[in-house]
Amino acid sequence: MSDVRAPYRAFMEEHVYPNEAALAREDDVAAELVLDLRAKAKAAGLWAPHLPLEAGGTGEGFIYYAHLNEEIGRSVWGQLVFNCQAPDAGNGEILHLFGTDDQKGRFLAPLVAGETRSFFSMTEPEVSGADPTGLRTTARLEGEQWVIDGNKWFSSGAEDAGFGIVMAVTEPDAEPHRRMSQILVPADSPGISIEPVPVMGHRGRGWTTHCEVTYSGVRVPAGNLLGERGDGFRIAQKRLGPGRIHHVMRWLGQMQRAFELMCSRALEREAFGGPLAEKQTVQNWIADSAADIQACRLLTLDTAHKIDQGDEARVEISLVKFFAARVLNDVIDRAVQVHGGLGLTDRTPLAAMWAMARGARIYDGPDEVHRMVVSRRILKEFAAGGTYRFS
Repeated sequence: MSDVRAPYRAFMEEHVYPNEAALAREDDVAAELVLDLRAKAKAAGLWAPHLPLEAGGTGEGFIYYAHLNEEIGRSVWGQLVFNCQAPDAGNGEILHLFGTDDQKGRFLAPLVAGETRSFFSMTEPEVSGADPTGLRTTARLEGEQWVIDGNKWFSSGAEDAGFGIVMAVTEPDAEPHRRMSQILVPADSPGISIEPVPVMGHRGRGWTTHCEVTYSGVRVPAGNLLGERGDGFRIAQKRLGPGRIHHVMRWLGQMQRAFELMCSRALEREAFGGPLAEKQTVQNWIADSAADIQACRLLTLDTAHKIDQGDEARVEISLVKFFAARVLNDVIDRAVQVHGGLGLTDRTPLAAMWAMARGARIYDGPDEVHRMVVSRRILKEFAAGGTYRFS
């Protein structure tokens, strides 16, 4: 797979890494720079690698995308430059899978073209994000319009987005997993209020914001329903499962970059009569990090292979999600420690990487929930007289 990664690696080295400081300012100059880099990526045929050709992307499956993200994920700006950023990547996938031809024309096509951005509006302040069956936002059908009322937060990227996909209760009397539907909502619809919420590790403008979104009598056409009524939870699982492994793929790039910085710094920095690389504790950190990263890589590739084969891979997705979140935090933390005070400054990418990595143990399901999912599913197999196969 090194051949498919090569053009992305070359593009990152020529265009992304040299511009990271400018991009991180998130001002008007940075916005223009993003547009320029995206045009270059599209011209190079490196555009939207998470989606297949028929959806307007350049993707060839999950394993292919996992390998690419070992390059793309090394910089937080890589995904935006190649138009495979969260939450647009997941939104694009479910629009491709469940959208009508009209919805694909109005929402998916401009999203894949990079002409707009989107947000996914599910989590609510009053409800545990790990249990969407308790959502309170409602959508009622009045004639030919859905009327939406409710309050969401952590609607990532909602600021300056063109539309959102809103999870709302449309079937209040149904069983918990059939109460919700997903509805496409233009961001400029009357009755929407979008307020950015400052989040650790995210400086916050446009794509990087996590927003609170209030819906007060928001009306959209009945034809904006994504999929069938009551299908919201099922569609969310189709989105969040692949979305979780997308995160892990990007984290692989972050881990590997932090590991390289740690090794280089250990060789050049001296303390107590010799380089840090000669200290046993640092050597242990390097060895443990190498083992953790490779284990995470193989778990990710195995999960991607199963998804490519049509398996939902729910155990594997939860397994790699909580394992990779731990590895990500550990590797970056060790790299910061080896750098000492320098690791706390903006003169390396490590401080920003460390701040953003902490959220990995919470978003898209906290570690504790994924551990519970893994154990329950495995025990269910044993209780039925079977076993859990590691192959």
